[in-house]
Amino acid sequence: MRGKWAAGIEPRNFTWVFKDKLAVAERPGGSTLVHRRVRRDEELRWLKNHKFTRMVSILSLPLNQEAYEEHHFASATYPIMNDNDERDVVRACFVDLRESMNRGDVILLHGDEVSDRLLGLVAGYLLWTGRVASDAIAIASVERLFRRSIAIEGREILKSLPLKEA
Repeated sequence: MRGKWAAGIEPRNFTWVFKDKLAVAERPGGSTLVHRRVRRDEELRWLKNHKFTRMVSILSLPLNQEAYEEHHFASATYPIMNDNDERDVVRACFVDLRESMNRGDVILLHGDEVSDRLLGLVAGYLLWTGRVASDAIAIASVERLFRRSIAIEGREILKSLPLKEA
């Protein structure tokens, strides 16, 4: 393939959380209602060209799994729902992110869209790893990074955090 699109296209709402380690974006190919296979493949090509190695999804189903395998991405799904007791799933996701980055993986964390829930998870990860000292700092940091506020749904996830890392 040649030309402008040879390198693929950047996923929608793509933002680095930790440069060259962890980024957040909309699900490759778009959200469920407007998902396009061609766009997904172009976005996965872009991610591969930018050295991404792992996809971590918070969707309730492992959508795009076959496409990730075709493009040689490792992947995991952690369904972060509107559930009052999701501590175990959140902890497993956080451990996966930490261990994957320690191995040198470059990770795309995504939901169907870049939702308040996803941003709340990012804020929770910052707090859980000790990179920030409080809920308020975690929320403010993520809001500044993504240039938008986090509504109550995202803030609620901080209440369901697993114990902080030692």
